[in-house]
Amino acid sequence: MNIIETIKKEIVPVQRDLNFEVGDTVKVHYKIVEGNRERIQVFEGVVIAIGNKSVGRTFTVRRISYDIGVERIFPFYSPRIEKVEVVRKGKKRRSKLYFLRQRTGKSVKLKERRFKTKAADVAPMQETDKQPLPDGGTKSEAEEGRAEEKT
Repeated sequence: MNIIETIKKEIVPVQRDLNFEVGDTVKVHYKIVEGNRERIQVFEGVVIAIGNKSVGRTFTVRRISYDIGVERIFPFYSPRIEKVEVVRKGKKRRSKLYFLRQRTGKSVKLKERRFKTKAADVAPMQETDKQPLPDGGTKSEAEEGRAEEKT
């Protein structure tokens, strides 16, 4: 097993983490060589497939440009890819989204995946938000607003 991993490290020119999944909308910053100068072109679209072949891993990005569907297959470990930005996470139930090729208009869009916030992630109420009460206790502004609504 170690032999395979050492060969992969020699072959792979760029170390990159897979921070996106199928269904996510991404911006791929790709280096284009025109004559003697280089520029970076941004390709934004939905990831419809990821080919997991270790060193030969690829991902396919699809976007609609002037009412025409354009797909581009990027090698994941290519040194020409500057970076891959995740714009939004998509909600999906398939590993390959080839069915999007037949869709047009609003039906092409995937729902956005929402994350539940835990109670620990929410910041605790600060002491400055509380107001002293005549009986010695404190009342927060939110509780005060609820009390005004009831009356």
